[in-house]
Amino acid sequence: MSLLELGFFSFPALLLMIFLRAPIGLAMLLAGIGGLWLATGDSNMFLSRLKTETYGTFSSYSLTIIPMFLLMGQFATLSGMSQALFRAAESFLGHRKGGVAMASVGACAGFGAICGSSLATAATMSRVALPELRRYGYSGGFSTATLAAGGTLGILIPPSVILVIYAILTEQNIAKLFLAAFIPGILAAIGYMLTISVYVRAHPDAAGTREPTPMAERMKALVDVWPVLLVFSLVVGGIYAGWFTPTEGAAVGAAGTGLIALASGNMNWTVFKESIIATATATGMIFFIVLGAALYNGFLALTQVPQELSSWVVGQGYSAWTVLIIVLAFYLVFGCLMDSLSMILLTIPIFFPVISQLDFGMSPEHVAIWFGILVLIVVEVGLITPPVGMNLFIINAMDKETPMAETYRAVMWFVSSDLIRVVILVLFPAITLFLIP
Repeated sequence: MSLLELGFFSFPALLLMIFLRAPIGLAMLLAGIGGLWLATGDSNMFLSRLKTETYGTFSSYSLTIIPMFLLMGQFATLSGMSQALFRAAESFLGHRKGGVAMASVGACAGFGAICGSSLATAATMSRVALPELRRYGYSGGFSTATLAAGGTLGILIPPSVILVIYAILTEQNIAKLFLAAFIPGILAAIGYMLTISVYVRAHPDAAGTREPTPMAERMKALVDVWPVLLVFSLVVGGIYAGWFTPTEGAAVGAAGTGLIALASGNMNWTVFKESIIATATATGMIFFIVLGAALYNGFLALTQVPQELSSWVVGQGYSAWTVLIIVLAFYLVFGCLMDSLSMILLTIPIFFPVISQLDFGMSPEHVAIWFGILVLIVVEVGLITPPVGMNLFIINAMDKETPMAETYRAVMWFVSSDLIRVVILVLFPAITLFLIP
C-alpha cells in the first residue's frame, strides 16, 4: 500500500473510532501514531515524533491565549456580569412580544464578548435566563432552543477560542480575525432576534408578556453593565490599538475580570481555586485534542494527502465557488456529529490548502480570513443541529423537564437563520472584510 493510500484509508479508521465513542483527541492520536508506524515500519519513529511534537506544540507562545480566555470566562461568571447583562437587556426588550427571549440572545452576545466559549456562554446564561423565561410563560422548547442558539455567539463574537486555533493552524493574524468576526457576530444576534419575532407570531402561545420597565430602572440596569464594556474595550480595543498582543490582551482581560469579581464580593480563596481547576481541566482537554490533531496532521503531511487533494481539486477545473460550497456543506453535515474544536483541528489542515489555491478575486490573506469566518459560522450551526448539537445537550441538562424533541423542533428556526446568514456572507465577502485594512 502506498503512503497516499494509507493516508486516505486512515479517514474511515478515524471515523470508526469516533463513532465507537472514543474521545476525539485519543482517536486522532491513535490514528496518527498507527499511521506513522505503518508508514515507516519503525516503532521508534512515532515515539520520537510523540516527544518532539508534544514539546513543539505546547511550547507555542500563541497557545497561552487559550487558558487566559478560559480563565477570563470563569471570572466573568463569578463577578455577576451575566446577571447584569440579562437585566439590562430585559429592561429594554422584555415588554415586547418575545422580548425576554430577545434579551437572552442580547445577553449571550454581551457575555460572549468576554468569554470566548460557546458551551460556557450557553451554560452560564441558562442559569440566569431560564427561570425568567419560565416565569413569563415561555414554552420549554422555545426557551431551550433560544438559549442554545444564543450560546453559539460565544465563539463568534470576539474574543473566540476557536478563532485562535484557526489563526494558529493557518498562520493568520489573530487581531484581524477578531475584527472580521465582529460584524458577522452582530448580524447573528440580530438574525436570532428576528427569528424570535417571527416564531412568536407563528406560535403565539410560546411566549408570555411582562410589564414595561420604568425608565429609571432601565438606566440603572444599563449602568450596571459597565464592567463588561470596560473589559471588552480594554481587551479588544487594546489589541486593535496595538497596546498589547492578543496573548497579552487575554492576560489583561483575565486579570481585569478577576479584580471585578473580587470587588463584587464573589471571589474568595475557595472560589479562586475552583476557577483555576476548571480552567486547567478545560485547557487540558483542549490541549490533548490539539496534540492528537498535530500528530495526525503530521502523518497526513507525510502521506501528501492535503497536497494531492489540493492538486486534484484544482486540476478538475471546478470553480472556486463550487468548491467552497462543497466544503461548507461538508462542515454542516459533520458539524452535526462532531464538536467544533475537533472539526477545526481535523479539517483545516486538509481544506485550507485547497481553498488557498483557488481564485476568489481577493488577496490570499483576505481569502484566509473570510474562509475562517465562514467555517466558524457553519461550525457554530453544528452546535445547535440535531442529533449531536453540543449546546442542545448542555441546555437540556439544565432543563430536564423539557423533552429534547421540543427543543429540536424549535431550534430549527434558528438553524434557518444561520443558513441565511451563511448565504449572505458567501455572496458578499465585503461584509466580513469591511473592517480589515
